[in-house]
This record gives sequence, structure tokens and C-alpha cells, in this order.
Amino acid sequence: LGAFGAAMTLTHIPAGRLADAMGRRPMLIAAWGIGVLATGIMALARTLPAFVGGLLLYGLTAFVASPLDSYTTAARGKWSVGRAMTFVSMTFNGGAVIGPMIGGRIADALDFRTVYAIAAVIFVFSTLTVLLIHPQPRDHHDPENPPARLLHNKRYLQFLWVFFFVAFAAYVPQPLSSNFLRNEQGLSLSALGQLISIAYLGTTILALVLGQLEARTGFLLGQAAMVAFTLILWKGLGLGWFAVGYFLLGGYRPIRSLGVAQVRQFVHKSQMGLAYGLAETLGSASTLLAPPLAGWLYARDPALMYPTGMILVVLGIILTLARVPRRKVAPRDHVDAMVEV
Repeated sequence: LGAFGAAMTLTHIPAGRLADAMGRRPMLIAAWGIGVLATGIMALARTLPAFVGGLLLYGLTAFVASPLDSYTTAARGKWSVGRAMTFVSMTFNGGAVIGPMIGGRIADALDFRTVYAIAAVIFVFSTLTVLLIHPQPRDHHDPENPPARLLHNKRYLQFLWVFFFVAFAAYVPQPLSSNFLRNEQGLSLSALGQLISIAYLGTTILALVLGQLEARTGFLLGQAAMVAFTLILWKGLGLGWFAVGYFLLGGYRPIRSLGVAQVRQFVHKSQMGLAYGLAETLGSASTLLAPPLAGWLYARDPALMYPTGMILVVLGIILTLARVPRRKVAPRDHVDAMVEV
């Protein structure tokens, strides 16, 4: 599982660069095709190494994130970048509410291999749908007046570090919350399953709501939702309040989506793929680095990750207010005027 997370993290930058160079549609089709192959391998596997190979291959499909971000940005029409990205996130998490329940019923009635076989078939139809999307022209810059290289773009780099800190802070209270509720609050596995479904529901609804707002505002409100989540679990007020907390945990995914969406205002359109890839890499890296801190805190006091996480998220809000500018121009017509050249 650690290797799976690493595979998901390491693919974003090269995929974003290839999307800029080759186009976004080929990268999306490639990701879906690898998904078909990976789920097929998992369905046919008879040994653990073969299954793990399929799982790691599936992890590589995470490279779809930055090409998908770029494709969505270019295809959004009159929508803001934040609204378009959170809408895509909303539809994904809406499926995530239903998928595990159906998969669990199939596994109980038949077996796990059947779950993966059905998933592979669904992936085939999904891939056929993706083949229908329109190609987009590659974006180019004026060779006589090129934009700043990303690693020399101070405003972009400053935002990346704020985004990484916010994503890291928001994830610290999450990895061991199920352990905390099970071991310290005595919740049943059934209750935990219900809370996880509520979290996916919260993600779907909050993505829809926050996506209607200006990206920076939604980014801040998503962080505020995480403050409320950590406070509710820290105080342990009962299952009803835990349900409210897990609904507010749904603010985490909009934080990621709206954070990436804000990248667009700092870079030229010809750099979107790589710029989004760097942001997605930092967002994924936060999910690899936060769990060890959460585990260290849990070993000392199971509840300690909540006040610590709350302090970190509040610091993230302060950094956002201090370092992330409000968008002052129309998102589509004048965005490149904001790019630091």
C-alpha cells in the first residue's frame, strides 16, 4: 500500500509535462486503458504478487490527475476553474458513495475476484466513453516573449508551499480517526462504515457548494470545515456529532481541488499540465508525510492528533489570508495578464 501511494505521487509531474507536449486527450485515454489492464490483472490474479502487480499498475493511473485538470480547465466554458474542478471531484466522490456498497454486497454474495472482474468490465465501457471526448489544441507561448519558467515564477512557488502546508495540515487528523473512534470511543465497525459513507456524501455536497464560490474563498471555507471536524472528534460528543464531523470532513477534497484550481492564475496556459502536475504531486506527498506524524502523536495520546491538527489548519488559514491573493481579473479572458514574466 505504501508503494501504491508512492506510485500515485510520482506520476503527476511527468504526466503533466507530457500533456503539455503531446496533448491531454491521449493521456486521458492512456490512463483509462491502464485502468482496464490493471483491474483485469487483479481479477485474474491467483497469487498475491500478481495481485500486487495489478494494484501498483492501477496506482500509476493517478497520472490522469494533471491532464484531467488541464482538460477540464480548457473545456470549462463560462465556468470558473474552481467550479469546473470541484464538479469533476463531486461526480467522482458521488460514485465513491455508491461503489463500495455495491462492491461489498457482491463480495458477500460471490467473492472478491468477481468484484474486480465486474470493475474491469465497467472500466471497458468507461474507456469507450472517454474515447468520445474531443481533442484540444496544444497551447503555445510567444517564442519572442516566453513566460517565466515555473521554477523561476515566485508567485507560483509561494502558492505551492502554502498549498502543501494546507493539504498536510488538513490530512494530519484523518489517517487514524477510525482507530480512535473504534478503540477510544467504542464505535462498532458498522457505525464506522456509516461515518465513512457520510464523509463521501459530505465531499459530494461540499464540493458542489464550495465550487460555486471564488476559489480562494472556497479554499478557506474548506479549511474551516476541517477545523470543525477536528474539534468535534477531539471533544467526542457522541455518534450524532461524529456524523456531523465526518460530513464536514468532506471539505478536504474541495481543499485539494480548489487549491489546484488557483494554480491557473499564476502560470501561462502553455504550462498548465506541468504546473498542475507539481501541485498534484505536493498534494499527494502530504498524504504520505502526514500519517507518520499522526502515528507518532497517537502513540503518545490518541486524542493529541486533533488539537495538533486544528492548530496546523488554523495556521494554514492564516497563511492563505496572508499569502494567497484574491483573483482580480476575469478567469478566462485576462488570466495570462497576471502571470509573472
